[in-house]
Amino acid sequence: MAYVIAEPCIGTKDTACVDVCPVDCIHPRKDEPEFEPVPHLYINPDECIDCGACVPVCPVTAIFVLEDLPEKWASFTQINADYFKKKSA
Repeated sequence: MAYVIAEPCIGTKDTACVDVCPVDCIHPRKDEPEFEPVPHLYINPDECIDCGACVPVCPVTAIFVLEDLPEKWASFTQINADYFKKKSA
């Protein structure tokens, strides 16, 4: 996974990143039923093309390149991956 959405997104879920993603790999979108109950947005590691378009539009600086993810939010790498594993199960 090249990009990870971390804790600053919790409770914010601003979808500017969803709008700029050229491959629609950030979910849930506002029109998806799981948008309301989930705490934050997630990047599908299998669909992300590492373009970085999402990073500058995030108003809460919640999206990080994996290598730059602060240690305190390291668990979000697995949290993001697990969200998509559950969806495909």
